[in-house]
Amino acid sequence: MSAPALITLTTDFGTQDGYVAAMKGVMLSATPTLRFIDLTHEVAPQDVMEAAFLLKTAAWEFPPGTVHLVVVDPGVGTDRRPVAIRAGGHYFVGPDNGLFSLLLDGDGIDAGVTLDPAQIGPDDRLSTTFHGRDLFAPAAAHIAAGGTLDELGTPLDELTALHWALPIPDAEGIRGWVVHIDHFGNCITNIPRPLLDKRRSGRGVTCYVGTGVVRGLRETYGTVDKGEPLLVVGSSDFLEIAVNSGNAAAMLNIRKGAPVNLVFKEQ
Repeated sequence: MSAPALITLTTDFGTQDGYVAAMKGVMLSATPTLRFIDLTHEVAPQDVMEAAFLLKTAAWEFPPGTVHLVVVDPGVGTDRRPVAIRAGGHYFVGPDNGLFSLLLDGDGIDAGVTLDPAQIGPDDRLSTTFHGRDLFAPAAAHIAAGGTLDELGTPLDELTALHWALPIPDAEGIRGWVVHIDHFGNCITNIPRPLLDKRRSGRGVTCYVGTGVVRGLRETYGTVDKGEPLLVVGSSDFLEIAVNSGNAAAMLNIRKGAPVNLVFKEQ
């Protein structure tokens, strides 16, 4: 396989500042032939779990060998480890703050290193507040240009662990949470399709969330009138609360982290 040359970027930097451009400039200075895909720069500030969720929905769609540069780094400048890992045929570069363990969801890594700044660039270049530019970007460019992990640091055995909050099922329903609200106001829960199907077992479903009560599971948004709320299993294979041609988060006063209570009844 030829050396990878594709880097995706996921950050909480937004688009109004020059942080993302600075990282791309560093990488292009090292390897001008690199290609970049911006997954998102709109992760809520310091929200490691949101970054992991968004990365999980997109990273595995890329070809093997892709390098995923992820800079959501509330611990920048502290003793949290900077890492580069290989897992599932992909490479991931960023802070070891639990994000990558959430992404891998219990699966191990194939290889990994704790990045050594001395092996990546001059010490006087390493800012205490912008490791994205001075440490992670050069490491990602090195890998994308065909360099090896062991040239970047010391072997890494395991990642810092974080765990997803799991939905709680019982005979009458499921209690879950809203883990992400997308650009359209769709509220994505942590209730996966297999658990929903198994527990529902053909029964009707009523959802209590925010200030609303939503009844019935639909196949797609257009199966209710415009402006009407609905339940649907979205492309991420998790249950969503949505509004046809509207914004469910605004309409039903739903915020990220809001409880979602499903009750099953015979139809």
